[in-house]
Amino acid sequence: QVQLVESGGGLVQAGDSLRLSCTASRRTFSSTAMGWFRQAPGKERQFVAYITWSGGTYYADSVKGRFTISRDNARNTVYLQMNSLKPEDTAGYYCARTTAITTVDKEYDDWGQGTQVTVSS
Repeated sequence: QVQLVESGGGLVQAGDSLRLSCTASRRTFSSTAMGWFRQAPGKERQFVAYITWSGGTYYADSVKGRFTISRDNARNTVYLQMNSLKPEDTAGYYCARTTAITTVDKEYDDWGQGTQVTVSS
């Protein structure tokens, strides 16, 4: 199995920035896209962004203009740069891989363990 490991979360103030990283245990050329999801306590898992193998991106409306997803294929790593953070962004953030172009969490195959992002007001 492909293991995904997230890092970079933390406790920040509103308006601050964080960059999350997700590194895969092996290169996955079969992956159509890598995605980021988030889940706050008591809430459904929410799509954040995805990036295709060649670099095409798509964002949820709630993060558009503030978050940027990118990847370094040579390092098997995907990043999520989060700027202008809001308390509403507080959640566990998870990366995942998919063989489809999709925002649906059930269509993603492998998932990381998550990294916590907490934004104080």
